[in-house]
Amino acid sequence: MININSFNDLSWLPLTHAPLDLAAVLLLALGIKGLGKVRSARAANRLAALALAIAVLGLLLQQGLQGWPWLLAGAVAGSLLGVLVAQKAAMTAMPQLVALFNGCGGMASLLVALAAAALPTQTGLLALVSIVVSVLVGGITFSGSLVAMAKLQEWLQTPAWMLQPARHWVNGLTAASALALGWWVCSGHSIALLPLALLSLLLGVGLTLPIGGADMPVVISLLNSYSGVAAAAAGFVVGSELLIVAGAMVGTAGLILTQVMCNAMNRSLTSVLFGGALGGASATSADQGEYSGVTSCSPEECAMTLEQAQRVVFVPGYGLAVAQAQHSLKEVAQLLERHGVEVSYAIHPVAGRMPGHMNVLLAEADVPYDQLIEMEAINPDFPRTDVVIVLGANDVVNPQARTDASSPLFGMPVLHVEEAATVFVVKRSLGAGYAGIRNSLFECPNTSMIFGDAKQVLNGLAQELRELGVGKTTKDLAKVA
Repeated sequence: MININSFNDLSWLPLTHAPLDLAAVLLLALGIKGLGKVRSARAANRLAALALAIAVLGLLLQQGLQGWPWLLAGAVAGSLLGVLVAQKAAMTAMPQLVALFNGCGGMASLLVALAAAALPTQTGLLALVSIVVSVLVGGITFSGSLVAMAKLQEWLQTPAWMLQPARHWVNGLTAASALALGWWVCSGHSIALLPLALLSLLLGVGLTLPIGGADMPVVISLLNSYSGVAAAAAGFVVGSELLIVAGAMVGTAGLILTQVMCNAMNRSLTSVLFGGALGGASATSADQGEYSGVTSCSPEECAMTLEQAQRVVFVPGYGLAVAQAQHSLKEVAQLLERHGVEVSYAIHPVAGRMPGHMNVLLAEADVPYDQLIEMEAINPDFPRTDVVIVLGANDVVNPQARTDASSPLFGMPVLHVEEAATVFVVKRSLGAGYAGIRNSLFECPNTSMIFGDAKQVLNGLAQELRELGVGKTTKDLAKVA
């Protein structure tokens, strides 16, 4: 007979939390691996969510019935809040959403470490070092992520005084003070934890606030790595192998993504963190001057050119996401495909605001995965492309990155769209891109501008194509005759 008191520790259950933790780790690893490919990303995301659900179940089994109400209440509240925020976030706000989630992860690690520090068992050197790392990195991640989100949302601008060289001394002094407090905590003075947490929050603001908007996606990726480090440290604090492994995977993945983004922007991480905004002080008057020889056209003229094309490449950018025109783009592509045109989409690593932004946007419109071609693979194909349509992209198609050694963009890998026979650029105006650099593509003799909102232009283009008979089957043409 089972004693009712045994229900508190649940030791009578045949399934303990250890196998569940192991299953969660394995599923999370498979989920992160699957996120590396567009075709498997959705299933991988569900797999990772299942892993975290199993981890929560394992924690419930470990804590016993006394801890269930609080743990369940926190899990339900967090889940509901996450669903509401994710549903309300626009596609253009995905980087801000990622930054917010990074910050929540950092604050969670900080609070876990502060709570664990109050326990009498946390006296060993490893435990104290883990607490210090979790508080320091968690605080930097939280405040830095909130600043990054606010800057991308255009709620916050960099104050002029934050661009002065003296900021490096202030940040250095703050970091040194935080390390000194961390050493004091490791010496057994837990009273220094609260000042350490405060300094870590200030350091996150001081490190992130001076960085320009063009570099902010790199910062968000780095903060993602920080959140993993903080989670791994929190795992050492509470003795959770799952947190250690998961945090290490997230930290490593974040560092790899940061390096990929720096390479895609031809930027070093040190220049991003300490050098100010991309295209800021180094932009010359020539970079920002007036355009000359720009040609514009209407959707009707573009449709007539597309009617004769055999290969068309679309280049999606942030403007496409702002206009929510992905479904209109899919409609135009389907008309061309039924007309026998080869259609593909050129994906730059940092088109939009972060890697994968355009992939997710096009996935919403059920664009076939095999039509999404990365920059390195599609660049050699532009010389044999009849028409390229650039939709809201700017810096990632700027030829100055290849031809003008004086340009701040020089050396940044870009899409070689100017090598196509004809280029149409759909844009609201001739305004500069996120880096603040004029785009010499607009002045190329084979480039025509189509000014207007991307969705309106694409809808007009689809209508013009239908009137030309593009996309109609033989049966449809017979009905018309």
